[in-house]
Amino acid sequence: MRRAFPREKWQAYAALMRIDRPIGTLLLLWPTYWALWLAAGGNPPLGVFLIFTAGTFLMRSAGCVINDYFDRDFDRHVARTCQRPLAAGAITPREALVLFLLLCLGAAALLPFLNGLTILLAGGAVLVTVTYPLFKRFTHLPQAYLGLAFSFGIPMAFAAQTGRVPVLAWWLMLANACWVLAYDTAYAMADRPDDLKIGVKSSAILFGRYDRLAIAGFHGVMLLILSLIGLDLRLHWPYFLGLLLAALLAAYEQSLLRGDRNQALRAFLHNNWLGMVIFGGIMGGLGH
Repeated sequence: MRRAFPREKWQAYAALMRIDRPIGTLLLLWPTYWALWLAAGGNPPLGVFLIFTAGTFLMRSAGCVINDYFDRDFDRHVARTCQRPLAAGAITPREALVLFLLLCLGAAALLPFLNGLTILLAGGAVLVTVTYPLFKRFTHLPQAYLGLAFSFGIPMAFAAQTGRVPVLAWWLMLANACWVLAYDTAYAMADRPDDLKIGVKSSAILFGRYDRLAIAGFHGVMLLILSLIGLDLRLHWPYFLGLLLAALLAAYEQSLLRGDRNQALRAFLHNNWLGMVIFGGIMGGLGH
C-alpha cells in the first residue's frame, strides 16, 4: 500500500507559499481594501470583498512560488533564504511550477464573478507577478516593479465596483507604489551584504548610505498624495488622523533602520500597522 503524502511535504508546500509569514498578504490587502472602500463610498458588497480577499491570498502565494522558482540558485547563497523549500531541495522545481499553476487556476476561478474590465486587469496582474523576479537581474530598482505588482488590486477594485478606472485609482496606485518602494528597500537592506556577494541588484544597494533618506522620501510622497486625495474627496477628519498616525509610524521605522539587518526586517514588518491605520482612517473619513 502506498504511503500517504508525507506531512513534511505539506509543510514544505505551505512554507513555499509563505502561509507561515502572512506579512506579504497583509501588505497586498491593505491597499486593496483602501480602494474597495473608496470605490464603494465606504460600503463595498460582501461578495466583492470576499473575492478580492481570497484572490489576494492566492496570487500572493503564487507570487512567492514563482519568485522562489526563479531565485532558487540565488537563495542558496543568502543566509535568510538558504532554507527555503526550493533552495534546500525539499520541493523540486517541477513541483513548484505545478503548485504555481494550481494557485493561478484557483484565482482564475474567481474571475467569472467579476466584470470584463476587471478580468482584463487581472491578466496584467498575472503578467507582472510572473516577470517580477527577473527584474533584480538587470535593474537596481526591482522594488519599483514590485510596486506595480503590489498595486494592481487598486484599479481592479475600482473596475469591479464601478466598471471603470477613474483618475483617483491611478493616484492611489502611485501612492501605494511609493509605499512599496519604502518598505521593500528596508527589506532589501537586510539582504544587502549577501546580495553584493552574489550580484543581485536592489534599491538598498543603489541608494547605499542614503537608503534611510530614500525610504523617508518615499513615505513622504505617499503621505502627500494620500493627503491630496483626502482633500479632493472631502473626507472627514479621521482620515487625516490616520495619515498622521502613519507618519509617526514611518518616523519610528527610521529609528529601527539605524540598527542591524534584523532591525531592518523589523522596520519592514512594521509596515503592516502603517497600512492598517490608513485603512482605519479611510473607514472613519467616509463616515456620515
